Amino acid sequence: MIFTSTKIPDVILIKPQVFNDKRGFFLETYRSQEFIVNGIVNHFVQDNHSGSKKGVLRGLHYQILQPQAKLVRVTSGKIFDVAVDLRRNSTSFGKWISTTLSAENKFQVWIPIGFAHGFYVLSDWAEVVYKTTDYYNAEGERTLLWNDIDVGIEWPLQGNSLPILSAKDSLGTPLIQAEIFD
Repeated sequence: MIFTSTKIPDVILIKPQVFNDKRGFFLETYRSQEFIVNGIVNHFVQDNHSGSKKGVLRGLHYQILQPQAKLVRVTSGKIFDVAVDLRRNSTSFGKWISTTLSAENKFQVWIPIGFAHGFYVLSDWAEVVYKTTDYYNAEGERTLLWNDIDVGIEWPLQGNSLPILSAKDSLGTPLIQAEIFD
């Protein structure tokens, strides 16, 4: 695996070594010792799997109680994946990073505690799988407004159409009012 820091260094893009042959492919998605050597020492406690149709935007989610780091990958389709830094004392506070994750490129992204996370589905269908370092806590979950002008995420929306949002995601909180991490 190749671990590469992004423009927000704590968010790490992980490119696996893929072994292809006439039968298909094989790759490792997680090897504890490689993650530790690359500064990711967290223990995973929960795996999540979502399926979404084209145009769905999920996020931007984070947890104030039981905060979670995430290791995100796509097993089917293609997404525009986003992390927003919500760490008050960070030099990149309020800034965002994006990457395209797909079943084809097989990349993963490490998103540490202190970030809001979301994604927009680019393909007809996408399945996203992610590991978390703490359990989901509905009382501690927060949603950052997906189109907050102070954050300025450049979502690759299809034409002039709005994304397909859950009720919760459409009512996200702007950064200026959001509960953030100290």
